[in-house]
Amino acid sequence: MNFQQLRSVRETVRRGFNLTEVAQVLYTSQPGVSRQIRELEEELGVQIFVRAGKRLTGLTPPGESLMPTVEKLLFEADNLRRAGLDFSASEQGRLSIAATHSQARYALPQVVRDFRSRFPQVVLHLHQGSPQQVAQMLLSGEADIGVATEALSSHAELVTLPCYRWTHSVVVPPGHALLDAPGPLTLDQLVQHPIITYEQGFTGRAHIDEAFAREGLTPDVVLSAMDADVIKTYVELGMGVGIVASIAVDAERDRHLRLLDAGHLFEVNLTRLGLRRGAWLRGYAFHFIESFVPTLTREVVARALEETHASG
Repeated sequence: MNFQQLRSVRETVRRGFNLTEVAQVLYTSQPGVSRQIRELEEELGVQIFVRAGKRLTGLTPPGESLMPTVEKLLFEADNLRRAGLDFSASEQGRLSIAATHSQARYALPQVVRDFRSRFPQVVLHLHQGSPQQVAQMLLSGEADIGVATEALSSHAELVTLPCYRWTHSVVVPPGHALLDAPGPLTLDQLVQHPIITYEQGFTGRAHIDEAFAREGLTPDVVLSAMDADVIKTYVELGMGVGIVASIAVDAERDRHLRLLDAGHLFEVNLTRLGLRRGAWLRGYAFHFIESFVPTLTREVVARALEETHASG
């Protein structure tokens, strides 16, 4: 048994049983992949994949049972490789960050800039996606660190640590009627206008919907988007009132908009940092995390990883 056989099995499942794609990912030939799989099946004495002629179409029941072990062996092998690199080349390597658009656009730029200055020999990859995609990138090993407000804490295989709390704000064009409303902004006032805000599952949208539902109100959401910049653009065009994350509004950059505090209307949101349970982090990964959230020191993060790994 060898790791190339295990990688062939894992990638075959990940690539939807398309051996052409598997061969490309593993930098080998399709016959080579087939041979690795066949040799592993012969050694184990079970058939891992269902076959239709020469094609693989799914996992057999034994294959389903074996996959968690395959994943665990390759995960620990990657941890071993990273541990060795941490001693032999402590400031060289790669770091993959997965984040939602809001985090990548507004929360991470200064951290990324400082990290590149401190570790110029580390290749940094920044992936953007939905909260669920961020979680999946962590689970698959495509990302080392994930940053999102929603979805991360719902996966038992991930360690999630609190980053910072934030609220929503309302943005309107100059001269909008809401600017003349007396006293703090209310949901009853907001619901009188078309709403532009985030798509379901993005940037605290659940808390927005919950707030209106508690009051028995049904907002007229005329447009939803993943990106606060898109929301603000359509607000500028007069299509509606925008509800965005407060960190997405900058007085200098958004001179054509007016800001109304909505922190009292919607539940406070918590951005989380996600790591795969039991992962070995390189030294520079700890540095990135602490630069982003000073309270998440190497000791705090390492302890969280150890505790959850032990309990798992």
